[in-house]
Amino acid sequence: MMSTTSLRGEDLAGEEIKSSQSTSSGPAKVVVIPIRAQIAKPELYIIRRGLKEAISGNAQGIILDMKTPGGSAAVTLEIMEALDRYSGRKLTFVNDEAGSAGAIIASVTEEIYFYPTGVMGAAELIFGSGQDVGEGLKRKMNSFLSAKIRAFSDDRPMRADVIKAMMDPEFEFKIGDEVIKAKGELLTLTAKEAVSTFGDPPVPLLATGIAESIDEVVKREFGAGVEIVHFKVTWSERLAQFITALTPILLGIGILGLFIEFKTPGFGVFGVTGIVLLGIVFFGHYVAGLSGHEPAMIFVLGLLLVAIELFFFPGTMLMALTGIALMLGSLVWAMLDLWPGEPVSLEGDMLLRPLANVLTGVVLALVVFLAILKFLPKGGLWGRMVLVNVVGGEPGPIRAINSRGANEPSGSDLIGQSGVAATALFPSGQIEISGKRYEAKIAIGFADVGTPITVTGVSEFGLIVEVLS
Repeated sequence: MMSTTSLRGEDLAGEEIKSSQSTSSGPAKVVVIPIRAQIAKPELYIIRRGLKEAISGNAQGIILDMKTPGGSAAVTLEIMEALDRYSGRKLTFVNDEAGSAGAIIASVTEEIYFYPTGVMGAAELIFGSGQDVGEGLKRKMNSFLSAKIRAFSDDRPMRADVIKAMMDPEFEFKIGDEVIKAKGELLTLTAKEAVSTFGDPPVPLLATGIAESIDEVVKREFGAGVEIVHFKVTWSERLAQFITALTPILLGIGILGLFIEFKTPGFGVFGVTGIVLLGIVFFGHYVAGLSGHEPAMIFVLGLLLVAIELFFFPGTMLMALTGIALMLGSLVWAMLDLWPGEPVSLEGDMLLRPLANVLTGVVLALVVFLAILKFLPKGGLWGRMVLVNVVGGEPGPIRAINSRGANEPSGSDLIGQSGVAATALFPSGQIEISGKRYEAKIAIGFADVGTPITVTGVSEFGLIVEVLS
């Protein structure tokens, strides 16, 4: 039965794409994409990746190697639309079950082959829990799906009737005077029934033929000497389902980690956490068949520009703003469903969802950051944002130059005074003057712990220092 929710499916281990020759090497290539579990997001991801590989590699056709009891109606529609993006030949090999949603997907491929014991049908809508869908909703969904099937197979009117008979128990399916399926039943076809012929001239009811293997189907449809590329469903497709669902949260925490890292001395857990989480986002969208390697490379370039600005040219802002724009743009790019050889269209939901995810992540990062600041000790909004365990030096009480007490010098009083770097300055950190610690930032370059420094200015972030020559 086809459900309106995704159900659990088997996991197939392995990460690689294997390629084998059915006979001698030749210019033609066929991509075989397995459907081996409930129709859910992981199956959409592997199909989408396989189709894009077929387009990029100029494959002559694709074959869906199908063994599924059914699954999500929403994912089924997405798969049907993805298949429509591929202009090459599309075939299905029922090996040996195409139930419910699987039958719908198979119906929009040009040719259908059956394994000798294969069966296909029983596509009535039900909920994932097994309960019946209400009559009103069922009529709407059946009408919508039937229209979609007719649109994808308008030159095969018999096939549309066959699929309707599989979905609607109240539809009586007749060819001439022969009743193929009476009212009150759902149609399920065996291999022999699927290849049976009707009409004049005789036309197969549903299937093109019966075959023992994928190799036999390829030989019949594409000839000898064809390269067969087998995609494998991997654990990463399963993982990507959860990663893409949690994208705004992962983005928010990742951006927050990088932001805190840039506001603290040295490089530590915040930076590592931010990079790892954003790397997971890119990985998830790559596996989902949305992103290539390019968005991740652009993100790294943006990150480098921001780092160069902070460490070597603080205050110029041009490189930092360019880097931030590249980083945010790469995150949006990673979520766009782009297809090889097709013009980029940034209309409708294609751009709306990625923008919403990135903006949600940025807002989440800012909200959490401001919430953290609320619980920090008083003494400057930014100057107190430091790690407890700094790189080198011992933690100690820090003087806030913008909220001094009666015996505390102001920032301007410290200009010209000398001290040492209490922590590494990369470029921010802590300095020590007359036994007291202050937040500081080196104007150019960096300084190790113990480096003599002199105070040259004051900013809202703390003192500005230079290394004593």
